[in-house]
Amino acid sequence: MEYTLENQYLRVTVTTWGAQVKSVVRKSDGVEHMWQADPAVWGYHAPILFPYTGKLAGGTLEAKGQVFQSASQHGFARTSEHEFVYQNKETVVLQLMDSPETLAAWPYRFRLLSVFTLEGDTLHHTLTVENRDTDKLYFGIGYHPAFTVPFDESHSATDYELRFSDVESPLCVGTAPKGLVNGKCYYLGRNIRSIPVEEGMFDSDSHCMVNLTSKTLGIYEKDSGRAVVCDISSFPYTLIWSKPGMPRFICIEPWNSLPSPEDGSAKWEEKPAAAVIEPGESWSTTLSTSFIR
Repeated sequence: MEYTLENQYLRVTVTTWGAQVKSVVRKSDGVEHMWQADPAVWGYHAPILFPYTGKLAGGTLEAKGQVFQSASQHGFARTSEHEFVYQNKETVVLQLMDSPETLAAWPYRFRLLSVFTLEGDTLHHTLTVENRDTDKLYFGIGYHPAFTVPFDESHSATDYELRFSDVESPLCVGTAPKGLVNGKCYYLGRNIRSIPVEEGMFDSDSHCMVNLTSKTLGIYEKDSGRAVVCDISSFPYTLIWSKPGMPRFICIEPWNSLPSPEDGSAKWEEKPAAAVIEPGESWSTTLSTSFIR
């Protein structure tokens, strides 16, 4: 199912499959900003990553005395059907709760709320994790929205840049080639305000930046100032990613946790977590994205 939010600036469509933002159209020019999930390239719009981000070392996790196999990355929330809860003029609420299917992959009882709120030219997506289990809940979580470049047919991908709100020397955690933290670090640049979009910039996969001081990171059209800007100020990690070659979309991914280390333990309680919450408690995070003209 799909649900729509609309105001004088934006028309937003949210889908219950994966609780994804499927479409954001700016009314002033009709531009569709979300990647339209071409399965020949990458079949998602804006997946949410839960109960872990990235990959698990060895594709396994041990929890509650059981071993669970997981060949996929980023957890099961992105491929699950989420349940509609509520809608008004400004807000849509979806939820994912533990089920026989989730318990077969991850043995914890939980509720994951997705609250989408439209405010002017900004879309807020709040994720709230509730612990419905009798044990402490360890989990990872993150966002993975994909924004189409170019914005229109009169531009090419190289007419854009990724722009920080402050001067940065982005230090990146190495994860290539296995998608697991490997103990190596590198700089994406030194004392820079922007990263040009160019062919091959993601040929070695994503770049996972740590400890940025910028409040925002956005995709800016250099000749017009049109932009998609994410508030990254409350996140310890911000990734950028696309497919190899010339980008047709760019993901700006604020994460609260990292993939497993290459030599990491399979024990769930020893995997670096975004948060650990007691039974009956909850924890929230919000990604705010502005579509600027």
